[in-house]
Amino acid sequence: MLRAAGVGAGDEVVVPAFGNVEVARAVTLAGALPVFADIDPATYCLDPSAVIAMLTPRTAAVVVVHRFGRPADMGQLHALGQRRGLLVLEHAESDASRDDAARRRERAAYLDARLRGVRTPQGGAGHDYQQYVVRVPGNGRPDRDAFARAVRAKGVECRIPVPTPVHRLPEFRRCVSLPETERAADETLALPVDASLTKREMHRIASVCNALGGLLAPAL
Repeated sequence: MLRAAGVGAGDEVVVPAFGNVEVARAVTLAGALPVFADIDPATYCLDPSAVIAMLTPRTAAVVVVHRFGRPADMGQLHALGQRRGLLVLEHAESDASRDDAARRRERAAYLDARLRGVRTPQGGAGHDYQQYVVRVPGNGRPDRDAFARAVRAKGVECRIPVPTPVHRLPEFRRCVSLPETERAADETLALPVDASLTKREMHRIASVCNALGGLLAPAL
């Protein structure tokens, strides 16, 4: 799509650094330079104000990634593209059936109501919870990594969604300030929210996390 739009050598394309290294690689394959902008800490998608801060006369496009099943603020980003004459492309994670999405929303609501000591995700319109991502604050012990190890030791699967932001990978290393991206990479943890999970399994997830979450500072 970038090549078809004439994006290539000498152009810059604004992309997120919070995961999705394939987006940055696609920009490079088109001959352009990926420029990393920070994310909104609530949605984990590109922050429109951060995108504006990264624009230069060479900026040709913005690639927006919808994260964890929550849509980005496309209204603001499309308006920005129209004002600046920029191509705005969307990259979505894999879609799921409407029934599966509805069941995941039910399980997310269950966890929202029961989890303590971690910061639950902000829902928002259209969120279908392809991943249920909480924040484990790093200002005490255990931090996110220790919390994840302890949860796994209790038999609950979890994963770190973005171990290393793209701008910290060797092939794309940049000296750029992306505080929300780096904070999210340090604190986020994806808990199970699969449509197939039973109520007993959901209760187990909440119980295990709450037993550990009591060791953390209260979420603000």
